[in-house]
Amino acid sequence: MDNLTHSLVGLTTAKAGLDRLSPYATVVCLASANAADADFVSLFFGDRWTLLQHHRGITHSIVGTIAIGLFIPMLAFAIERIAALLTNYKTRIRLRGLLIASLIAAATHPVMDWTNNYGVRPLLPWSGRWFYGDLIFIVDPYVWLVLGGAMFLLTSSSKPRAVAWAAVATVVTALMFLASRNRDAGAAVKTAFIVWIAGIAIFASLRAMNWPRKFGRALAVAALLFGAGYWGVLAWIHHTAYTETVAIANQLAASRGERLIKAAAMPTLATPFTWQCVAETDRAMYRFVVSTGDDPSPPNRYEKPAGQGAQLVSLAERDRRAQILLGFARFPIERVTSDSCVGQTLVQFADLRYTEPGSSRGNFSVNIPVDCPSR
Repeated sequence: MDNLTHSLVGLTTAKAGLDRLSPYATVVCLASANAADADFVSLFFGDRWTLLQHHRGITHSIVGTIAIGLFIPMLAFAIERIAALLTNYKTRIRLRGLLIASLIAAATHPVMDWTNNYGVRPLLPWSGRWFYGDLIFIVDPYVWLVLGGAMFLLTSSSKPRAVAWAAVATVVTALMFLASRNRDAGAAVKTAFIVWIAGIAIFASLRAMNWPRKFGRALAVAALLFGAGYWGVLAWIHHTAYTETVAIANQLAASRGERLIKAAAMPTLATPFTWQCVAETDRAMYRFVVSTGDDPSPPNRYEKPAGQGAQLVSLAERDRRAQILLGFARFPIERVTSDSCVGQTLVQFADLRYTEPGSSRGNFSVNIPVDCPSR
C-alpha cells in the first residue's frame, strides 16, 4: 500500500488506544508503520533494478518486522536517555508499552502490503517465495477517506494541525481530480472523486459539531473496524471473481488443447467490482477483465516463445535486468521481435500483471538486445 495509507493506519492504531501505553507512542507508531519502506534506500546504491530486487524484501518479512518493531522504540528510548543526561529532562518513556505499540504498528505494514497484487516475501531470508492477497488496489481512496476523516476529527484540535490536514486534503483532492480527468479514467474513478468531495464536506461538518468530544477514541476504533469489514467484503467479492476467472481460463485452455497452470483475479483502482485477470497455460498467457454483472472482456492471448524464439529468450535471460524482472514477475511473458533474425534482435520481457511486452512501464518491462545464434 502507499505510505499515506500506512501513516493513517499507524496513527489510527495509536489513537485507538496504543498511545496510552507510553509517551511518544503515536510518533513511534507512525514511524514503525512506515519503516519497512526504508528499503527504498537501495536505489541510492544501484539503479531502479536494484530497487525492484530489494523492495518488499527483508524489511517486509517476519524477521524484518520484528526487528523494526524493536529497533524504533529502543532508538527513541536511547535518544530520551541521552537527552536526560545532557539536560535536566526527566525520562517519560515506558519501554515495555512502547515496544508493544511499535510491534503492532510495524506488523500492519506487511499485512496490508500482502492484500494487494504486488505481494510480499514474509519468509526471507530463508525463502524468497512471494505471497499475494489480491484484495485491494495499491491505493484506495475510500480507505483514505474513512481513516483520514476519523483522524482529522481526533487530531485537528489546534490551528497548525488543522492547517496540516487541510494541506494533505488539498494535495490528495488535486491528485484525484487529475485522475478523474484522465481520458482513460473509468466511471469508478469519477465516482470515487465525487464521494471524496462529499466525504470531506461531511467530516468538516462533523468537526464543527464537536464530534471528537462526543465520541473520542471510539472514532478510531470504528475506523479500524471499517477497515477490517472492508477487507472482508473485498475478500468475498474476490473469491467470486477468482472462481469466474478460473472457469473462463479453463474454457480458453480447453478450446486450444492447453493445460491451465495458474490464474489470478487482481483488484483495479477505486472499484471492487472490476478485476484484472491473468491466466497461464503451458503454451500461452491470457489477459482479460471480469466485471460483476457484465460479460468478461475478450481475452488477449500471448503465446510463449518456442523453438528458435525460446533459444533467443534463454540468451536474453543472462542479462541482469531480465534476471531481476523474472525473479519479481508473477506472470512473466517474453516476446521476440524476430526469431528468424540475422545479426541482432530484441527480446521483450514483461510482467503481465502490469503491462505487455514492448510497452514501457517502469520496472515491469525491459527490452534486451541479443545476438542471433547464426551470427
